[in-house]
Amino acid sequence: MKIMELIEKDIRPRDIMTAAAFHNAETVDMALGCSTNTMLHLPAIAHEAGVEIDLHRVNDISDKTPNLCHLAPAGDTFMEDLDQAGGVWAVMKELTKANLLDTSLLTVTGRTVAENLEGVVNRDPTLIRPLEEPFSATGGINVLYGNLAPDGCVVKQSAVAPEMMVHEGPARVFDSEEDAIATIYAGGIKPGDVVVIRYEGPKGGPGMREMLNPTSAIVGMGLGSTVALITDGRFSGATRGAAIGHVSPEAAAGGPIGLVEEGDIIAIDIPNHRVELKVAEDVLAARKAAWVCPEPKVKTGYLARYAKLVTSADKGAILQ
Repeated sequence: MKIMELIEKDIRPRDIMTAAAFHNAETVDMALGCSTNTMLHLPAIAHEAGVEIDLHRVNDISDKTPNLCHLAPAGDTFMEDLDQAGGVWAVMKELTKANLLDTSLLTVTGRTVAENLEGVVNRDPTLIRPLEEPFSATGGINVLYGNLAPDGCVVKQSAVAPEMMVHEGPARVFDSEEDAIATIYAGGIKPGDVVVIRYEGPKGGPGMREMLNPTSAIVGMGLGSTVALITDGRFSGATRGAAIGHVSPEAAAGGPIGLVEEGDIIAIDIPNHRVELKVAEDVLAARKAAWVCPEPKVKTGYLARYAKLVTSADKGAILQ
C-alpha cells in the first residue's frame, strides 16, 4: 500500500497513532536509551490522536524492555554509528525476538511493521546488543513519582551513574536556570547536593527550555556521580547524570516543587520509581497556604496566552 492509497482510503497519520503504536514507540526508545524528551512528544502526539496515555505505563514498558544501545552521552557511540549498524530498524528487529513489538501495525510507509523489518539485520552486535546480552535488563527511561512530583517526573536512567541510582541530599533551590548556573560556576554546589531548578516548565518558562547548561556544568566539574538535579524544565538528549526533569505539576502551576526550601532533604530512588521531599505534610500545607505565584516572565503577546493555556509536562505540554 502506497501513501496515495492511504490517502484515498482516508487513512490519516492520526489513525495510525494507537495505544499499541505508543507502546511500540516507547519500547524502541527504551531499547535505545534515548532522550527524556520522548515523554513530551509521545503524550502530545497521542493527545492529538485521541489516545489516552497514562505515564505509569512507561515504567511497565521499561521493566520489560532491555537497553540494547549506549549512545552518547551514556556511551561512546553516536547516531551515525547506529545507522551503520542497521539503525532503528535493526533495534526493532532485535525486539521482535521476544515479541516486544506489535508487528501487525500499519505504519506511515504504507506497510506493516513486520513488512518494514523484512531483511533487516544487526550489522554490529557490539553496538546494538543482541536481546540476550543487553547493557541492562530494563529500559533507558524511568518515570518517578512521590510528593515532589505527584503527576510524575522523568529521568534517563541509562545515563545515571550506578552510585546515583539511590541518593539523598539537601536541596539547593533556584528559581531560574541563570541563578543555578551562576552558583555552579562559582563552586557553590557540593557533593551530595540536590540542585532544584523551578519555574522553568511549560507555563513558568514559558516554553520549557532545555536545562542542558547546568547539567553539563555539573558533569564537567566532576560532580556527575555525587550531585543530582531536579527541575520542572526539560533536557536535551545530550544530558547525563542524575538529571530528573518534567516535574509535574510544575512550580508555576502550584506544584510541590514550588514549596521546596533551601536545605530540605530530597530522597531519590530510581529503581523503585520514587522521588520524595522529606518534609512533614503539615509543614508543606503551611507553605502551600503562604505560596504566591511569581509574576509571569512574559505578560503580553502569544507567549502570555501560551502560558495561560499550557498544561504541565506529564500531559505533553499541550494547550488546554
